Amino acid sequence: MDKIKPTLVLTLICIIVSCLLVFANAITKDKIVQAEQQALNESLVSVLGEGTNPKQSSYTTNDSTVNGIYTDDKNQVAFEMTVDGYSKGGLYLLVGINESGEVSGVSIITITETKGLGTKVQDDSFISQFIGATDTNYTFEKITGATFSSNGMKSAVDTALTIYNEHKEEILNG
Repeated sequence: MDKIKPTLVLTLICIIVSCLLVFANAITKDKIVQAEQQALNESLVSVLGEGTNPKQSSYTTNDSTVNGIYTDDKNQVAFEMTVDGYSKGGLYLLVGINESGEVSGVSIITITETKGLGTKVQDDSFISQFIGATDTNYTFEKITGATFSSNGMKSAVDTALTIYNEHKEEILNG
């Protein structure tokens, strides 16, 4: 009995902790979804501008980094994307393209990159180098110490531009 008792106590503790985790997840799940939706809506306003009425496009792509494509009545497009930086899926962002086919904005929805290094990709000075790009041939300077995060941002912008330039009509009419 003395040999079985520690095993039973440890099993009971694991069951109790597991139940508490399930309970905590059930309580916070809806709040997390609401917070993510609010962050997405705020990013759509940031990328497409005030007064726009974005709607999800029916056009879908095979690119696994693109979570959704949004269009508005001004023929602007926002690509909702999750890309790898230093962390797998560390950058969840929107890339906006205006009616002229230029990148009009990049908005980070959530970021799980290294604090102080990878998170520097959120800085306006870094994001501004993508504004105005119409294809993948633009000047790009990586952030020292945050090469993976910088490359992730460039990958997101390049993917959005490529899909937009190849499928503009389907996206806007879809």
